[in-house]
Amino acid sequence: MLAQKTTEFEGIPLAYWEGGSGSPLLLLHGSGPGASTQGNWRLILEPLSQHFHVIAVDLIGFGLSGRKPAPPYFDFELWVRQAAHMLEFFQAPQIDVLGHSLSGAIALKLASVDTRIRKVVTTGTMGTAMEQNPALDIVWTFPETTDDLVTAGHTLVYDDALIDDAYIEGRKKVLYDGAYKTYFSSMFQGDKQQYVRASTLSDEDLAALSHEILLIHGRDDKPIPASTSSELAEKLENADLVILSKCNHSVALEHPKKLIGLMKAFLQ
Repeated sequence: MLAQKTTEFEGIPLAYWEGGSGSPLLLLHGSGPGASTQGNWRLILEPLSQHFHVIAVDLIGFGLSGRKPAPPYFDFELWVRQAAHMLEFFQAPQIDVLGHSLSGAIALKLASVDTRIRKVVTTGTMGTAMEQNPALDIVWTFPETTDDLVTAGHTLVYDDALIDDAYIEGRKKVLYDGAYKTYFSSMFQGDKQQYVRASTLSDEDLAALSHEILLIHGRDDKPIPASTSSELAEKLENADLVILSKCNHSVALEHPKKLIGLMKAFLQ
């Protein structure tokens, strides 16, 4: 059973979930509308906790964690520092990390500088140069209405039936609190290509990644094409690449059993 807990980092309250036993595993969610630990990982958190000591944290500015007090609210380096802070809760010399989308790049960046990281798993990761596209624009734009939220959800999955009432209501709880619209819109204001650049790993970052890495990507990913993981796999010495058919961007929602099986085989 995972327990919801709170802590603080750089004066900002953080919400995280912890449970299970075994080797330590940190989970970092993505950055779409209403993204959060529960939004990204709700189908795999409990199953993973049966095999790993799991900690999953809401990034600053997302979910139940607090917000950055002043812009810029898109702050890649802040999120890397936050992830490093969460490693301390394991009190272990070696820790594995699962990062989705933007947080795939965060996990890889952290691994390039933090010796506590043993292995990295990513789903639908960012991290290489790519052109911002209409699908990414949708998921980095605040959904004004429920219809907009449904459209954003459909942009993330191969099977539209997955965007059900539970998914929509869960996202609404995060998004529509009155003040979050201004915050999220400011986080991704202006030319969104700047946020792709901010999450692109340097040649020095990539050269420092001698870790075993598992890159999992949906073949039908619209916001972050599978070519992103393919390019990373070519540049990383010990990276394995898995492409899932009939899968868009939300691997943990679309193929939770496959993801859990791949992670168990790779991490254990």
